Amino acid sequence: MLNLYIKLAFPIFESHCNFASFKRSLLPILKLHNMIRALRIFLAVVGIGISIFPASAQMTLDECQRLAWANYPLLKKYNLIKQTTDFSVKNINRGYLPQLSFNGQVTYQSDVATLPDVLSNLLENNGYTVKGLDKDQYRFSLDLNQTIWDGGNMEAQKEAATVQGEVQMAQTDVDMYAVRDRINNLYFGILLIEDKIQLNKDLQELLMSNCSKLENMCKNGIAMQADVNTMRAEYLKARQQMTELLSTQKSFQQILGLFIGKPANEITELQKPSGSMPDSYENKRPELEMFDAQIRQKTAQRKLLNSSIRPKLSLFAQGYYGYPGYDMFNDMFDHDFTLNGIVGVRLSWNISKLYTHKNDRLKIDVAKRQIENAREVFLFNNSLQSVQETVAIDKYRKVLAEDNEIISLRTSVRQAAEAKLEHGVIDVNNLLQEITRENQARTEQSSHEIEMLKHIYELKHTINQ
Repeated sequence: MLNLYIKLAFPIFESHCNFASFKRSLLPILKLHNMIRALRIFLAVVGIGISIFPASAQMTLDECQRLAWANYPLLKKYNLIKQTTDFSVKNINRGYLPQLSFNGQVTYQSDVATLPDVLSNLLENNGYTVKGLDKDQYRFSLDLNQTIWDGGNMEAQKEAATVQGEVQMAQTDVDMYAVRDRINNLYFGILLIEDKIQLNKDLQELLMSNCSKLENMCKNGIAMQADVNTMRAEYLKARQQMTELLSTQKSFQQILGLFIGKPANEITELQKPSGSMPDSYENKRPELEMFDAQIRQKTAQRKLLNSSIRPKLSLFAQGYYGYPGYDMFNDMFDHDFTLNGIVGVRLSWNISKLYTHKNDRLKIDVAKRQIENAREVFLFNNSLQSVQETVAIDKYRKVLAEDNEIISLRTSVRQAAEAKLEHGVIDVNNLLQEITRENQARTEQSSHEIEMLKHIYELKHTINQ
């Protein structure tokens, strides 16, 4: 077939060269072509396999914490606080710009200024008609005020607005930090349920194995059908417990999925975290930064209070169109509307602020001491909780050191009970008691391990390590 292909494809070579030698020269090229083709097929099969069976990676507690932080709706509050603070500071800065206001008023008054009768008669005798001022008056004005010095009030307002944003940020940090504890509880809850599910599977296998043995013994007349029924009832009871465990596991997975933004079916094979203790016991809780921000806020409020009792200096200008103008004598003869203006320097000092200044300052000092007291209470309670967590960790370490030996002993007792049942020394109920005790020992070991890990991470949460 190869000879025919080459002859058809290259007929000219038959008359000018040795066909056999030419064919041998093409063999390496054909082999290379076949190798490349086989490699392409292999890569395609591997790609299909990867797409059908995606690589599964265990989800860690740190990853859940990170996803929960990024997915929690409260995270949007950080940007909102920043925007609000920026807007507030920009508005305060605009207080340095000239302040313009437009006013209009129309009035009617019961009496107006007039000339003395002697002067009025004299002017009339000389040919001047004195109309006097009208009782209806009109004014449309534009006022301008430019602050020169405000006693540091606007700078104090900016500092107060900035610190207010810091307090809100710190409070949001505290609220976000609470999510960490909720994730810890869900994560370790799922780990504990997963261990119980695995222990339940082992228990079902053990009960089913003994059930099969009893059925054979029943066929041989060594055991009764009641023994088989008793063992099978325990097996069905274990299956019921599995149903409850799976339902609880699904509930926990769905709640954790809502926190981290993943479907419940992807929350599988959670990795048990390491049982390493914190590197240090230095407290880094966000509440401490919140207390510091609140104290800075009280300091800023005191600066704002001090600025309110200082005098303020400003330039002002006013122009208005109306009647009467500043030349009231002329307006007694001519009732026309005129343009009028005035400029000047204004010094203002609200002395009444001094009446309450001392008490207002003492109120701020008391509020600052309340914050410091709240910090002391928090640190005290935090230290108590740290001690409790440390004691609990030590307790579970000691308990876990004996769990393996207890399980080993319970297993040997259960195996001996199985052998005694086969020889008719004990009944099924005695064997079930030993199986239950062994399963209880394994369950307690799993619970002790998860509880120890949970207390370790609660300790880390308590001091933010």
